[in-house]
Amino acid sequence: MTASDRSPFLYVVVCAAGVATDVGTLITAAQERGWEVGVIATPLAMNGFFDTEAVRAQTGRPLRSAWRRPGEPRPFPAPDALVVAPATFNTVNKWAAGMADTLALGTLCEVAGLGVPMAVLPCVADALAAHPAYRESVARLRGMGVRFADPYGGHAGEDGGRPRFGWERALDLLEDRP
Repeated sequence: MTASDRSPFLYVVVCAAGVATDVGTLITAAQERGWEVGVIATPLAMNGFFDTEAVRAQTGRPLRSAWRRPGEPRPFPAPDALVVAPATFNTVNKWAAGMADTLALGTLCEVAGLGVPMAVLPCVADALAAHPAYRESVARLRGMGVRFADPYGGHAGEDGGRPRFGWERALDLLEDRP
């Protein structure tokens, strides 16, 4: 099968934030828009932040978190786009600094050099979003063409409920043209 014979392929990088439990919402929305999806998770996210078996079943593909061994085939085709959701303070800062100490970060660093559209849904508390290192990291990544949604702090509203995490916004960002 050639790239032209398949649906576009979306990498979804999942970080360890409470809202990750609903990453299936993003996968469903992407599939409804014609994307095939492969999920790469940070090692911490694999530790109970979302249902890994449900994600495997939903995508029909292995979930990636560790580097493959020499000689092992690539489990995903090259990406046509990439989404990081939820994106944590730590991941955004390490990515902007060019750190690649996990498969998720190595993938982000590599894909940034491929010129494919990249969108980020930050899940970062207001105090962390105000940190100078985070602001500089976002500016650096934006300068590389990465598209960011506003940070989601998850603050409870007056009714005590938390606002919905806008998973579909990531896909909208991929379609937005500067």
